[in-house]
This record gives sequence, structure tokens and C-alpha cells, in this order.
Amino acid sequence: MPNDISQQLQAQVLDAYENKSPLKIQGGNSKSFYGRTVSASTLNVAEHQGIISYEPTELVITARAGTRLIDIEQTLQESHQMLAFEPPGYTEAATLGGTIACNLSGPRRAYSGAARDFVLGCNIINGKAQALKFGGQVMKNVAGYDASRLMCGAMGGLGVLLDVSLKVLPTPETEITLSHQCDIHQAIKQVQQWVKQSLPVSASCYTNSQLFIRLSGNNSSVTNAKKIIGGEKIDNDAFFWQQIKEQSSDYFAHEKPLWRLSLAANTPPLNLSGDTLYDWGGALRWLSSEEPAEKIRQAVSEVEGSATLFKNNTANVEPFHPLSNGMLNLHKKLKNAFDPEHILNPRCMYKEL
Repeated sequence: MPNDISQQLQAQVLDAYENKSPLKIQGGNSKSFYGRTVSASTLNVAEHQGIISYEPTELVITARAGTRLIDIEQTLQESHQMLAFEPPGYTEAATLGGTIACNLSGPRRAYSGAARDFVLGCNIINGKAQALKFGGQVMKNVAGYDASRLMCGAMGGLGVLLDVSLKVLPTPETEITLSHQCDIHQAIKQVQQWVKQSLPVSASCYTNSQLFIRLSGNNSSVTNAKKIIGGEKIDNDAFFWQQIKEQSSDYFAHEKPLWRLSLAANTPPLNLSGDTLYDWGGALRWLSSEEPAEKIRQAVSEVEGSATLFKNNTANVEPFHPLSNGMLNLHKKLKNAFDPEHILNPRCMYKEL
């Protein structure tokens, strides 16, 4: 049922729609660095918070978009459960709505799935101030392509998230992290082999000539995998992966442009200057570089990947990888269907939208 705050949000969107005045959707403002700058009146969803329902036995949680991520994670921890896509928060103010809107996932993503893979349903307000419901609270309610997944990564451009239902998973019985000294070619090849062997790998990262592998599961599966993989067990591994997830390790402590490269995991190292940190078994590569944007995107396009200028956009470069004409037209059709007056986070992702 709608509450007073959701009705206020709907009234604000209706007023903006009727007056064709743009709105900047804002929750905890923890990801204000991400994407293009939006010049518009603020629609604050931070007060629209609270866990609506949580059924540990059903592995489902439903919460309002303004609910802080740390509050959701704490509630799940009490029942030994977790958000399996391991989302970064960046600050304690990070909200569920912003997390889903950005579709950002942490180290576990390559082995458990992305944020969109765990969204069961959501309620939104579209650009015409209509309240819409997609999906449900169980997987069997989702037939065909569920429009709720369109909200993941749309950066608020298709609708204002009101609440989201997520599938959650039990926390592993055991987790350990092993390290190997090797070069990047060996690291990429080795991780691919371990994954093919169905070992309980839940994260992999390569930096400073060291490969880090996290194993998660029951005691016997982790113990057996450790014997196969070998390497040195690292201490305080939870802190290590927290730093990778939040991009707070020493690697990220610089002022150079930070690129987020998405490409096939087995792609060889690209011929680009700068420092690279390999995550997701090589499928996500953080590149700290002052190379021209055109050169970086050309190199990534040649291997059918994409390059996002994630942070420190000092040259005012377009943050997201250019879309093909076909994909841009599809994005435009979706935008026009959900937000015909282009009032919701206009041009947050692309200037054409």
C-alpha cells in the first residue's frame, strides 16, 4: 500500500510532468560521482525507507528504495543471509534504490550473478506519474522478460524506484582467500581452469603480481578446493575484499581518471599505459590511466568490450561507452515509453536521453 511519502513523491513527479520540469532523483547521494551531471530540481527519496517484509525461509526481502544498504545487510546478517551480488555502498548513506538503479555489483558478481539477477519485482513511478508494479516476490511470478530488470542500470531514467523485492542467499559456512605469485597471463588462465573444475570460487582479483582467490562454501568443499588450488592463505581476508568492493584500497587512492573496463574474462592484457587491477577473473578491469578516452575505448571496442569513465573525469569525457545506432534507438524508445517528457534524470547516462 502507498504511504504518505510515496504519495508525495508521486505528486512531485506529476507536477514536474505537467510543467515539463526535470527532476534529479536522489537517495543517499553516495554515487553522485557516477554518470553525467544532472541539472534539475531534486526529488529526494531518502525518507522513503524501511523494510516492508523479510521472509528468511523464503529467501526474499522487500524494502523501500530509501532504505540504507547497511540496514538491509545488517538485517540479513542476523539470519545468516546476504545480498549475493555483494554491492558496493561507498558511504553509509547508500540506499537500496541507488544500488539497483546503478546495477553495481562487487567481487562475487562473476560467480553468483549481478544485481539484476536477484531482483524479483519492484514498484515505480514512471515519468507520467503513474504507479507501476513489475514482477513479484517469488521467481515463479516472473514470466518472460520482467520489466523490473530494466530498472537495473537505468540510473533512474525510466522511473523512480519506490520499493524492490530481492532474492537473498545464505552466507557461506566457510570462506578463505588464497594468494599466488604469478604474471597476469598465468592468472587469467588459472582462474578459468579452476572455474571449469566447479571449485567454489566466489571472488578473484589480480594486483601487484599477485592472484587472490576466495573460496566460499561448506567446510569439505572449501578444504578440498584449497588442496587443488594451493597458495598462501591470507589473514584478514574480509577486509581485503571489502576494500576491493568499495574501491578503497591503495590502488584506488589516486587522482588519475579511473576506468571500468568490461570484457571477456580470457581477454589478454590490453596495450594501454597505466595501472590495472583485474577483478571478476579478468572480466572487470580497473584502469588508472591518463591515456586519451578515444584510445582506451578503441582498444576495448576491438575486443568487443566497453569502457566507462568511472571516477575523476577531469577532461569532461562522456562517462559511458558510446552505443551503436541500434542500441541508442532502443534506449530512446524505452525512455519515451516510460518518460515521454524526459523529466527523470535527463541525460544522466547519455546526452541523447
